[in-house]
Amino acid sequence: MPPKVFFITGASKGLGRIWAEDALARGDKVAAAARNTAPLAKLASRYGDNILPMRVDVNDPAALNAAKARTRERFGRLDVMLDNPQPVRG
Repeated sequence: MPPKVFFITGASKGLGRIWAEDALARGDKVAAAARNTAPLAKLASRYGDNILPMRVDVNDPAALNAAKARTRERFGRLDVMLDNPQPVRG
């Protein structure tokens, strides 16, 4: 099966991180959207060009659309979207 291209929000922690790690481990490509991309540094160093970490505010439709366009530019397509926003605390 050819690799898929995932767009995952909330990818820096929790379920979003688990989904991103699993997809990357299978050889898929991941656009990892998060409010804070620092926690994605280890994945970026391990998986290189297969991951695209992006700081994205999912509450901003223009920013979300721009991130999806950037994903298509980088990987040529977008196959799977996982919307997993993290709750805002504090």
